[in-house]
Amino acid sequence: MSDPTAIAQQFTQFYYQQFDTNRSGLGSLYRDTSMLTWESTQIQGSTAITEKLVNLPFEKVQHKIVTIDAQPSSPSTASIIVLVTGQLLVDDGTNPLQFTQVFHLMPEGGSYFVFNDVFRL
Repeated sequence: MSDPTAIAQQFTQFYYQQFDTNRSGLGSLYRDTSMLTWESTQIQGSTAITEKLVNLPFEKVQHKIVTIDAQPSSPSTASIIVLVTGQLLVDDGTNPLQFTQVFHLMPEGGSYFVFNDVFRL
């Protein structure tokens, strides 16, 4: 398997840049089997997940990543578990919110998609 940490860093850089500039573009990272748990609300499928992310109650957001940890998640599949901690500023706020997010990345066609995504403030 390629280096899980390097893959996690590339993925998170892309994910949060996309989230901060064009949330609707995140849909391509999910599949119909994907599940997002957002503050204990579970959403399944690329369309429903994208709808949830696009309709969050803020206009602007900026993520600041503090830590990224990654591990292989299966001996038979090149899947990866990624744990991200950080801060986010919403709508030009001055008090950053602490967040934690876990991604379970599954290989597909030379790349990865998000199979599981768990987000907590």
